[in-house]
Amino acid sequence: MKEKGLLLISGLDSILAGKVLHNAGVPLEIIYFHIPFCTCIDKDLECKMKSKLGQITAEVFNSVLRIIEVKEDYLPILKNPKHGYGKNMNPCIDCKVFMFKEAKKYMSKFNAAYLVTGEVLGERPMSQNRGALDLIEKESDLEGSILRPLSAKLMPETHPEKEGWVDRDKLFSIQGRSRKKQMELASEYEIVDYPTPSGGCLLTDPGFSRRLKDLMEYKPDFTLRDISLLKLGRHFRMSESLKFIVGRDETENNNLEQFFNKDLDVFLMPLNIPGPSALAVGIGFEDRILNLSEIVVSYCKVGNIEQVDIKVVSRNGESILKTKSKDRDILKDLRI
Repeated sequence: MKEKGLLLISGLDSILAGKVLHNAGVPLEIIYFHIPFCTCIDKDLECKMKSKLGQITAEVFNSVLRIIEVKEDYLPILKNPKHGYGKNMNPCIDCKVFMFKEAKKYMSKFNAAYLVTGEVLGERPMSQNRGALDLIEKESDLEGSILRPLSAKLMPETHPEKEGWVDRDKLFSIQGRSRKKQMELASEYEIVDYPTPSGGCLLTDPGFSRRLKDLMEYKPDFTLRDISLLKLGRHFRMSESLKFIVGRDETENNNLEQFFNKDLDVFLMPLNIPGPSALAVGIGFEDRILNLSEIVVSYCKVGNIEQVDIKVVSRNGESILKTKSKDRDILKDLRI
């Protein structure tokens, strides 16, 4: 009897890894760990990857995707990764260890005997070289129990292969950064509508990483709400304790309003002309209200209007400020 594998799905490589086993009659449970740094978000800040992978799981594997939400437990890793960051703020090795430890908890729940991943030897320089793969396995306490079907023939036999649950001859020896072989397999398996192979983690994005560094410096006890706000608008560092976020379009304006907490924040929006909404997060805004409203007006299409009515909402109530525009050039030093 073939024991069940637990497939960690996220993109094309893991879909192909699962398909290789599925075609060989290997039973699988399929899970997706959703972290707060996915780039695939819709106008409501919901992850489009969940629905995409759910559809693929149903069509390719005739199965149901189990979605695991990763929340506050992930933040300590982000703040202080044991193995450091990649090019930007991506703690790739620590992230993998975390995910595999979490996955191990679900192995018994889903009656799975081993993990299956789409990792390809040498594809990612930090987390998929041979040393890193071995290190991640060891620190996850899963030595011999992580099967990587796309590169399995380049690595020692795993427990599921030794036990005969998986036929090693049906696995592959793909390595390197080229995705040519994966594309060929996708075509062969008629898998056409899959997530972008380039990945989608905000922690690898230079702009987002710059904002995250600022957040970590000035608010080391940040929360998931703070992380969500990093994804929205233009950010300005007003002081050590105050940050200002200005929406870039109607969707971001609406999202900023949804995040507004009148006990903690200040919300600003123009009344007599179209323009961005904005959110002041932190303390010390009382002496900066006029300055904040000027920033909002600088991003409005003022035209011939001499003054813009800016509505200000805070724990102190509501007020309207008549405000003139500020030259955007002087905002450069404040922009994060």
